[in-house]
Amino acid sequence: MKYRTLGKTDLQVSAIGLGTMTWGLQNTQEEGFEQMDYALEQGVNFFDTAEMYAIPPSQKTFGATETIIGNWFASRVKRDKVILASKISGPGLSWIRDGKSIDKKNIQMAVEGSLKRLQTDYIDLYQLHWPNRGSYHFGQFWNFAPQFDAQAELDSFLEVLRCFQTLIQEGKIRHIGLSNETAWGLSNWLQLAEQNNLPRMASIQNEYSLLCRHFEPDLSEMAIHEECGLLAWSPLCRGMISGKYLDGARPEGARVTIETRPEHRVLPQTDAAIKKYIALAKQHDLDVCQMALAFVNNQPFVTSTLIGATNMTQLKSNIDSIALQLSNEIYAGIDKIRREFPMLY
Repeated sequence: MKYRTLGKTDLQVSAIGLGTMTWGLQNTQEEGFEQMDYALEQGVNFFDTAEMYAIPPSQKTFGATETIIGNWFASRVKRDKVILASKISGPGLSWIRDGKSIDKKNIQMAVEGSLKRLQTDYIDLYQLHWPNRGSYHFGQFWNFAPQFDAQAELDSFLEVLRCFQTLIQEGKIRHIGLSNETAWGLSNWLQLAEQNNLPRMASIQNEYSLLCRHFEPDLSEMAIHEECGLLAWSPLCRGMISGKYLDGARPEGARVTIETRPEHRVLPQTDAAIKKYIALAKQHDLDVCQMALAFVNNQPFVTSTLIGATNMTQLKSNIDSIALQLSNEIYAGIDKIRREFPMLY
């Protein structure tokens, strides 16, 4: 396994991070335990979760994933071996604190709830799942309209940072990060922290894959030069890159099959691009999923690639991608396909 520094902290996180959102719905607790055991044995020390998991989100599954991780900590007594990340939900989900915005009161409630479910005294990286003002992620890219009261947002940023400072002083969280943020948001979070001697965002967790490259070029520039690296979620595009959903296929129990929300990634041009990537991988005798993960793993702005798996075969293959180095010829092939399909969703 390879390790990278999380932002400007002293934490060394594995370049492959273990995503957990299927545990509690697609995966049982026993299966979650098996995944955590294996990942840790392979050197994966970075586990990422969120209060709203398991996915698809619902009142019934809220908190289930954190509960499974907490039970694993209690069973294995290996809390000190794991760098644990979780997230507070942004506004909009009625069953999570009535869908209210992220503020001091809701952060305090969310942290206490996560600590209890996780059966731990502290969370290493605590992240804002999505901004109060909305996000262009989750299929909202095409209609994203960034119209908001900028000063009110900045005032909110300061309230949040001051709350985090108190929680860090209390030892309940160690570091903080963003998720599904924009360049405007990231730059202002960093600037306000510096100006007011408040905790600094250590990372930004956004979607990034062969099929979704919105992180380039502006956020990637910031990630590198501001030392606030990307934690890449959905690096296999919900498993779509494998080809299992091509031409309308819906395997039983698979993520897109059970998803209750509209799937914005399912488009004719997405299928066409996936077929090209599969052909490129076959041309070089590679597994297309490993090729896709290696592409993300080796980007200079990526701190950790967050993999997710519903079975051990997938998990083992995903972790093994850390050893794969892509040739210049493969990168040229990826570039060619991207130019054919520059904006998929």
